[in-house]
Amino acid sequence: MSDTPSPAPARALFDWLGPILGAVAIVIALAGQLGFEGRVRAYLLENPQLVQEMVQAGQAQQAALAAEETTRRAQANPSLVAVDPRDPAFGPADAEVTVIEYFDFQCPGCKAVAPEFLALMQANPDVRFVFRDWAILDREPGGTSDYAARAALAAHRQGRYLPVYQALLAEPALSPETIDQLLVENGVDLARARADMDSAEIRDQVADIDATAQALALQGTPTFLVNGRATESIQPAAIAEAIAAAKAR
Repeated sequence: MSDTPSPAPARALFDWLGPILGAVAIVIALAGQLGFEGRVRAYLLENPQLVQEMVQAGQAQQAALAAEETTRRAQANPSLVAVDPRDPAFGPADAEVTVIEYFDFQCPGCKAVAPEFLALMQANPDVRFVFRDWAILDREPGGTSDYAARAALAAHRQGRYLPVYQALLAEPALSPETIDQLLVENGVDLARARADMDSAEIRDQVADIDATAQALALQGTPTFLVNGRATESIQPAAIAEAIAAAKAR
């Protein structure tokens, strides 16, 4: 993202540096109460789970704050979460609940939750699921994430988006060559796809997805929004709960 840190490094920084600083602050406070560092050190060595608990609490707090900010921005500017006609979208166009996923095909978290997320999609045929291919892990044109995003969008033009989405996220080590192979294996006309991938329309679409992600202050992938509300967790169970809550409103 130009000269500013990209969302992926920024999220990693917040995920680890914040909790560590919080843990240090608690240690300092304990040191003041107990009188000397040795006793604090001994206490933490006897109870190492406390550090992990502090880190987890810090991460949960950061996720909640990030989700709150994204939700605030979406509510202030609903166009950011309006379904773009170019978006791969599945489910009724007039659905009462819409789920948007921002993801990167190289993102380990995206790969981990994809099977359950697709199962969740099948279990909710009355929900509209929207996919936004946000290439952030290598943002330069021609990078693998960028290539995969454009390839999937080209596959969408041939009605093969979901098979390609599933295949790309199931592949542990993507490259332009493996992406081309997966396109062909999933019924995509490669020559046509390559022409579409290089078109101004698809390149503009990838750029527009990046712009909306930045406008929503997204911190990384995957990010899920249910009726314009960002979820704090990426776990499919949490997405299912958010869908159920949206249906009940």
